[in-house]
Amino acid sequence: MTPAFPRRSLLAAASLLLAAAPALSRPLDAVRADGTLRVALYDDNAPFSALKDGKPAGIEVDIAQALAEALKLKLDLRLIDAGENSDGDLRLALWRGDLANSALSDVMLHVPSDRMFAQRNEQVFTTRPYLQQRLALAWRRGVTEDFETLGDIGQTPIDVEGNSASDAMLLTANGGSLRPNLKHFKSFDEAAKAFLAGDAPILAGTRSEIEGALATAKTPRDTVGITQVKMAGPIKTSWELCGAVKSDSRDLGYAVGDTMTAMIDNGTMKDIFAKHGVSYEPPTGY
Repeated sequence: MTPAFPRRSLLAAASLLLAAAPALSRPLDAVRADGTLRVALYDDNAPFSALKDGKPAGIEVDIAQALAEALKLKLDLRLIDAGENSDGDLRLALWRGDLANSALSDVMLHVPSDRMFAQRNEQVFTTRPYLQQRLALAWRRGVTEDFETLGDIGQTPIDVEGNSASDAMLLTANGGSLRPNLKHFKSFDEAAKAFLAGDAPILAGTRSEIEGALATAKTPRDTVGITQVKMAGPIKTSWELCGAVKSDSRDLGYAVGDTMTAMIDNGTMKDIFAKHGVSYEPPTGY
């Protein structure tokens, strides 16, 4: 016969379990009742979100603020470190939490809008996309020339963040012929600073990253060209970004998606990007 546990022990065990459980993500009614919208963004993700003079700043910081204001809520912004993949980041931010028992966020931005990605992350619900992101190459005028294909680059060196989408694209392009050209850096920020300091004549990244780096450095735009090169292959050269909420908070996800669509319609989204020196491209089919 299984021994019975004293009631006091059961209550103590229940208290420990409750203490270990993170604060839950919330549906729209709970968010409105609290009056606060918790939004998770990536740290060190300029020009979208990063610490500047000790405060969060960037395109998606402004988008999050505009979202909260449109929903008549106060913004509770959290910057999180990027993990090994987006799946794990969603798990920590939205539905499972971390070992420190941090409160879960209601919404996370900068999430890839992809059907297969959504299917393997059943615990979250993704909103309508708000941005078309594209890989691009910046090139220094007077040092190298514009190019129509990656094959036109020849042996020109390229500054690039290692283990990035741009790196994967260049490593696999043209049967790997561009591998000797690549000069790898730990982050895009380091690659951009090297390029702007006169290192390699070409810089690889997303168009948003490149334009943001040029704007931050106040680089005259007539000195640097930006080219978007299309190529067939396993590496995506463009993708859409969206928001995400916990799967049982879909009403909040719809509200966020509707609000961002309105921001695209009324020009708010374009104005936010322009404020940071970045051109805005709405999602495909918008």
